[in-house]
Formats: sequence, structure tokens, C-alpha cells
Amino acid sequence: MSRTFDDLVAEAEAVSVDGWDFSWLDGRATEQRPSWGYQRVMSERLAAVSAALDLQTGGGEVLAGAAKLPPVMVATESWPPNLARATRLLHPLGAVVVADPDEPPLPFAEAAFDLVTSRHPVTVWWEEIARVLRPGGSYLAQHVGPASVFELVEYFLGPQSEEIRRGRHPDDERRDAEAAGLEIVDLRLESLRMEFFDIGAVIYFLRKVIWMVPGFTVERYRDRLRALDERIRSEGPFVAHSTRFLVEARKPA
Repeated sequence: MSRTFDDLVAEAEAVSVDGWDFSWLDGRATEQRPSWGYQRVMSERLAAVSAALDLQTGGGEVLAGAAKLPPVMVATESWPPNLARATRLLHPLGAVVVADPDEPPLPFAEAAFDLVTSRHPVTVWWEEIARVLRPGGSYLAQHVGPASVFELVEYFLGPQSEEIRRGRHPDDERRDAEAAGLEIVDLRLESLRMEFFDIGAVIYFLRKVIWMVPGFTVERYRDRLRALDERIRSEGPFVAHSTRFLVEARKPA
């Protein structure tokens, strides 16, 4: 017997959304992965440097997956629940976790790191990244691209302006990185298919990725959620597309 709308809603509202682990969605949603394999590339780079900084580390899950951390490894995070989670996960691996508000300046000296990494940063302060990198050092990151998962965003919020849809465009990131004195070494954008198999998966995703539909609550959007639940039951998974780009920028030697 299939589970009711109310059953799925209650379950998705009750589950914790701390950290950056999406395993609760296993079997309920899928997302195609970028071809470059960010964690593998990041792991290779970390193993080859002496000092590295991971910005906006979330719960530390991605960094903790690296095969080998450098002798000096620092991670920053702003959200208290994630800070606690990252500290528990990364301290035993020898990494220091620093509370940082994700606003300049970074609490580090100039030329402190060989490598700066980040996976899905909310904000990117290119001048600060350039300042803390040593000459010849690199910034390696996977960023969220323009109009990511906008099929879902626009289902709840309606059509978005071209200006909003263009936000986080790789061309703009290139311009800003170069303005900060960095050289773009690699820049690759991909569109990746996502499928949501039940309304609980949609609710969990929007509770966790809070900037998708700002102020999202089940109560506020109950009618739209119920209509989407009926649509998924009759037509199959709700399909959206995330956008991701790999960026590597180097500070001239």
C-alpha cells in the first residue's frame, strides 16, 4: 500500500537536515554526478601540498573523504550545527576547524596556503582567496552554476528574471577571479539530471538547501506540495537539472 501524502510530509519534516550528507535521499531521489569527480581531484591535490584551506566545509564530509591531508589542514564554516559536526569529523584527521562568518577578511595571514578548496561555496571572495594563497598556489573548487534546479525553484516561486537565472555564471566568476589577480587554469560547466521520486524527497531537499526556496515551510506551500505529490504519483518522478562547474585558478608565481 503506497504511503499517503501526510505520511511522507511528516517523515520529511521530522528528519534532521544538519551536515551535508544526502544519504537520506537514497532510493528517493537521484542526481547525476559531474564527469570530473571533484572529490578525487581534490584528494590528489591535497596529497601534494604542505598547507591547505577548505572554505565553507559544511559538515566536513567531503574533506574527510580525502585519502591524505597535508601537514597543515584548515577548514572554515559559519553555521553552528555544521561547525560541531565538522569538528567531530575532522579533528581526529588532524584538520583544524575555524568558525568564520563567510565574509571578508579571512582570519589567515597572507600567502598562508598552497591550496584553497571549496565545494559549493555560497559566496566566493576572490580577493581574499588570492591574498591567502602563496605565489604559485591554486584555488580548486566545484561551484553551483546558473539556474541550478530551477525547475523546482520556479514550481514554487514562479518564473525568475534573467538576472536571477544568470547568477553564478562561470563567465562572471572568471572575470572576478582575474580582477583579483588570479589566472584561470580550468573552467568546465555541466548540466546534470535530477529526479525526485516522492514528495518527501522534495521537502527534505528544500529544508536542507535553504536558499533554493527562501523561507520554505510545508505549511506555507502545502497546496503546491499536495499538487506536486499528485503529479509525481500520476506522471512519475519530478525531473530537474542541477548545474555545476569546476574551476581552478592559480596565483602567479
